[in-house]
Amino acid sequence: MSDVIVGIDLGTTNSEVAALVDGKVQVLAADGEQIMPSYVGLSPGGTLLVGTPARNQYVLYPEQTIKSIKRLMGDNRRLTVGAQTYSPPEISAMILRALKDRAEAALGAPVRRAVITVPAYFSDAQRQATRDAGAIAGLDVVRVLNEPTAAALAYGADRQGERTVLVYDLGGGTFDVSLVQVHGDVTEVLASHGNNHLGGDDFDRLLLDHVLGRFMATGGADVRADRRAMSRLLHAVEAAKKRLSFEPYARITEEHLAERDGVPVHLDLEVSRSEYEQLTRHLIEGTLDSLHQALSDAGKRPEQVDEILLVGGATRTPLVSALLEEKTGRVPRQELHPELGVALGAGVLAARLSGHDVDRVLVDISPYSFGPSYFGLLDGRPSEHCYRPIISRNTPLPVSRTESYFTMADNQEAWQVCVYQGNDPNALNNIPVGRFLIEGLSRVPAGNEILCRMDLDLDGILKVTATEKGTGLAKHVAIEGATTALSEEEIAQARRRMLALFGDEDEEDLDHPDLEDDLEAPDAPAETENTEERAGRDRRVAISEARALLERSRRLLDRMNAEDREEAIALHEGIEESLRAGDHDRLGKATAELAELLFYVEEG
Repeated sequence: MSDVIVGIDLGTTNSEVAALVDGKVQVLAADGEQIMPSYVGLSPGGTLLVGTPARNQYVLYPEQTIKSIKRLMGDNRRLTVGAQTYSPPEISAMILRALKDRAEAALGAPVRRAVITVPAYFSDAQRQATRDAGAIAGLDVVRVLNEPTAAALAYGADRQGERTVLVYDLGGGTFDVSLVQVHGDVTEVLASHGNNHLGGDDFDRLLLDHVLGRFMATGGADVRADRRAMSRLLHAVEAAKKRLSFEPYARITEEHLAERDGVPVHLDLEVSRSEYEQLTRHLIEGTLDSLHQALSDAGKRPEQVDEILLVGGATRTPLVSALLEEKTGRVPRQELHPELGVALGAGVLAARLSGHDVDRVLVDISPYSFGPSYFGLLDGRPSEHCYRPIISRNTPLPVSRTESYFTMADNQEAWQVCVYQGNDPNALNNIPVGRFLIEGLSRVPAGNEILCRMDLDLDGILKVTATEKGTGLAKHVAIEGATTALSEEEIAQARRRMLALFGDEDEEDLDHPDLEDDLEAPDAPAETENTEERAGRDRRVAISEARALLERSRRLLDRMNAEDREEAIALHEGIEESLRAGDHDRLGKATAELAELLFYVEEG
């Protein structure tokens, strides 16, 4: 039996889980609801609330409830709920655990593996925090998938022909735009750009400030210090925002919102769509900068975009469609439910990784550039903060790149490798993502060559290795959220706390996918079968990646010189023969050689 792998959209405002049911990928429902609010809280009696009950409680007990936790992923801070404090991955794990329970109830089988989506512009630390949340929830996160890519997978699942799709994803807390090439059964991401701190929450805050200002200007009390009143007002504003997507006016009424001199003060006012659009226009126009950057990175003009796909609840705002049509000349399409498309796409990939015949091949990219700082000339002056990327943004994944660096002093025995994310020649203007020290270098004159290798996997997680070329001395580190990734012990402790909240203190540890005792048990046939299933999944991924690489290479043949073209065609034949013969060792060697050739073609 194939692995049960589900696809999860872990959203800022809402979350969903999808899986293959009766031959079709579906978003799974509980009590008739496919969408689960991304709220977590404790009731006054100490009972854990996740989803709709937590959202309902937020109005009365905001201090007992957490919302929009996705915006804090990758952050070190802790949040207080009741008498306890939790990290962002722990809160997200509670949402994931509720979705896991929902999937198990719907499918009638244990669920231990998942594809989880993240914004394309999520940093390495945020991606690792998402993986940590999955581990705490008892899930083996087999892939971390970019949200616009997931939407493109869902959208292209039943469409034919080659086309360039612009995926505009504006959710509750994040924004991404991606250019995606769909040809045959291959979905290839060309470029992505975005903002991890822009979404529907920001729209709500602007409308909230506007309504509060009008309330106070007409004699209402200042309730900004009253958390309960503010949560009531925010709830009302969110509902009004949704109505304004379909109606020209929305009325907001809240009885006894506050008191003035012991007299109840009520809120009753009307907001127009034009007022709301005036408040938020600058935010929506700001997203167009990311759109133009993605187009530029992909080498595309607006008129070369065949379709625009809207994803995320905030795209229901009519001004979004109006501005996109104005800038591109294309009418955006919304055949998919804007809040379900990402989960469906995650479900498509999950079904394929499970071994089901869902014929989609995915080529994703890194939205960021990565490299180390080094000593050199910066603006004509010597500086230790020079920077150039080893891996450039929009490079197809997975990718490995190596660059040479040289010691600057005689007998230099160590090099502090400082890794940054960004494109500015001054490292200090980029984002630091991690550092490590390689020690014990040979005591030789300046110019000792150090090779810095960077590997970026399918989840967009970076691993860095520094090697002294002359001796082979190496030091490596996984830059996995450096200061924010949880240790195995911290994950285990967080998992025990979460199980206690769910009332599962006695749940068997077999539910946790990473326990070494079970992996090492000599007479565990279930685990042997599990290992075989994992190996089968890895083979399927390798085959999909090989097919995607063939598609990329064929489209680049016209750019190659005669010698490279001849080599590429020979490698194409080798890959096709390996696929027919099921020779996975030969397939791996041929795809690696073709990927190396394409690197030089694309960089040239």
